[in-house]
Amino acid sequence: MTTATTTNHELEGRRALVTGATAGLGHAIALQLARDGAEVVVHGRDAVRGEQLVAEIAAAGGTAHFVAADLSDPASVARLADEAGDVDILVNNAGLSVWGATPGFDLDDFDAMYAGNVRAPFQLVAALAPAMVERGAGSIINVSSMAGRIGLSGGAAYGATKAAVASLTQAWAAELSADGIRVNAVAPGEVDTPMLRAAGRATPATDEELAAMAERTIPMARLAQPEEIARVVVFLASDQASYMTGAIVPVDAGYTAR
Repeated sequence: MTTATTTNHELEGRRALVTGATAGLGHAIALQLARDGAEVVVHGRDAVRGEQLVAEIAAAGGTAHFVAADLSDPASVARLADEAGDVDILVNNAGLSVWGATPGFDLDDFDAMYAGNVRAPFQLVAALAPAMVERGAGSIINVSSMAGRIGLSGGAAYGATKAAVASLTQAWAAELSADGIRVNAVAPGEVDTPMLRAAGRATPATDEELAAMAERTIPMARLAQPEEIARVVVFLASDQASYMTGAIVPVDAGYTAR
């Protein structure tokens, strides 16, 4: 399936930081924010892919720059926040996904997921929200998952991190909304990204395997494309969602509605 992109320049004059922007969903989010006029701080670990995205945004008439950081390292996260500067939109998208049965699950993987998926967003909000409060405006969008709401075999550790992200979202909304900062989350279902294709598998899933899985398990019988999730993220970042805060928005083709 192909999806159309939209452009309305509603976010001109705003700076956005997107973590994990060099691939998959983060890449689509960064592109859509730039199309809508935001200056985008592209975060990732791969400088080559980061600069490629910056060039892609520039070729489309947007503005972006790349900052490398390791979200598992608190000092690196602090440097990212410092280099990003005053941001109006923070998208906590980066995430590590390791799947497996609880017995025998590698505790190093467990700790790594919590460091990247939970601690890093917490640290970034702690660093960047005070300036938003001073300006009286800002939007924070966290990427949770349907795995944080429902039980999925092999997903206990990963799902727990995404449930934590949902909890942080609502706590931050309670803390910050009176100061003009809106905090929301999207909870995607199955999105056709490299992360999904690799999740819990020795070799990446094929198109045929993913299509068969979608037919069996997803009410709309297809995977989401990253651009479909990105448009919801950008909506939440925009003034069109001016009365939304503390929401966990499912974008899962009806998976969690059953």
